[in-house]
Amino acid sequence: MAKITESETIAGVYHVEPDVHGDERGIFIETYRREWFPAGREMIQGNRVDRQTGAIVGLHFHQHQADYWYVPAGRARVVLHDLREGGPTDGVTLCFDLGTRADDTHDHSGVFIPPGVAHGFAALTPVTLTYLVDGYYNLADELGVAWDDPEIAADWGVTGPILSNRDQTNPRRADIAERVRPAWPMRT
Repeated sequence: MAKITESETIAGVYHVEPDVHGDERGIFIETYRREWFPAGREMIQGNRVDRQTGAIVGLHFHQHQADYWYVPAGRARVVLHDLREGGPTDGVTLCFDLGTRADDTHDHSGVFIPPGVAHGFAALTPVTLTYLVDGYYNLADELGVAWDDPEIAADWGVTGPILSNRDQTNPRRADIAERVRPAWPMRT
């Protein structure tokens, strides 16, 4: 049975430690189940990204979409920042690694990210990250906050980051319009 733990740092974020079954042929891992997340909805789209060492993706956030991330190959530094205005963990930043550890073992963990929590990752090695979402792509719900905002104070674990144009131009947290910043409790 997978171990599902709600973050003590950011409300509504869940860390998943799945069971790993294996034999001489290899391994089997159940990486996601809808029933693991009390506030979760059906995941309706799956995506995959591959990034080179030093690449940073984010920080992105959605008002209406949750994500579930899993790293099948490589190591990613995940950065989460709670933007849900008035929530119990508003303004809190959480950083942790997913995927292959420094000792070359794999943790096989996943993370559930609710709407209103900004999320991004840095490729600490060449990395593949898969993610499920509970909403189809919606440009109006693709929002961002500056990856290097000193108010967020994220430890990305890389020097000389490689960034997209979008991620280089996201506004600082203090500059996000009130009508855009999600309010607590989240209504989807």
